[in-house]
Amino acid sequence: MPRLRSLLAALALAAAAGWPALPQPLQAAPASVPQLQALEAALNSGSDLAPLLEAAPGFDPSLLELRRRALVRQFPDARWQLRPGTALRDGRPTVLVTISGSRSDGPTQYRLEASQLLTLESSGSRINGQTVVREQSMLRSGEALPVRVQIPDAVLTGQRYDVDVLFEEPLDGAVAAGGIMALTPQQVAALDSPDLQLGALGGGGLFKTVQAPLTPGSQTWAVLLVHPDGIVSTTKRVRVVADRSQLNP
Repeated sequence: MPRLRSLLAALALAAAAGWPALPQPLQAAPASVPQLQALEAALNSGSDLAPLLEAAPGFDPSLLELRRRALVRQFPDARWQLRPGTALRDGRPTVLVTISGSRSDGPTQYRLEASQLLTLESSGSRINGQTVVREQSMLRSGEALPVRVQIPDAVLTGQRYDVDVLFEEPLDGAVAAGGIMALTPQQVAALDSPDLQLGALGGGGLFKTVQAPLTPGSQTWAVLLVHPDGIVSTTKRVRVVADRSQLNP
């Protein structure tokens, strides 16, 4: 089967590289609702993010701005929504970020749906830290093919786990192909769209067993499914943790 370019739809609020395992809470205040509202408005209007963000160890506002611009170049009508999410078990509040957008490539229209669950820290006046708890994106073309992503949010170091992406409706004789690869932090940071080697799918989706790294961190998977009715590209970040208690923060 040929190689096709995965349409990577990474998120503009993610750290540029090397997401750590979810840390223990620090003595930092969470971002306030007015700060979230101001950040959402700035993201959607294209305004400068600098008045809302400040640099801190592990947090570089300039990289977030570069990623936002890269995403808008791919999806000119991209829209962000920031809402309070469910608190973590240690009491830290979270922020649910959703992004939607579309783009045209010749006669083909692509639709983006992406989400992150974050913790955002604040110095009081500006946001100065973040941790990614969960992250996934999906890009579709053609018909609205129902697809189910069965990839865990977090795994233990060295654990073998399943990376499955399934068509929810029978293929009914249609020939489908798929490919999967692990992305480097640099590819994710650059919104790079890697070439995937496609193979014919013998069942109703792509099923692969993989192994987590032996050290804590993260893995990001890119999956591409090609169906006569359209293309589905999905990315999913998996946290890799050493402590079982961190699997469900």
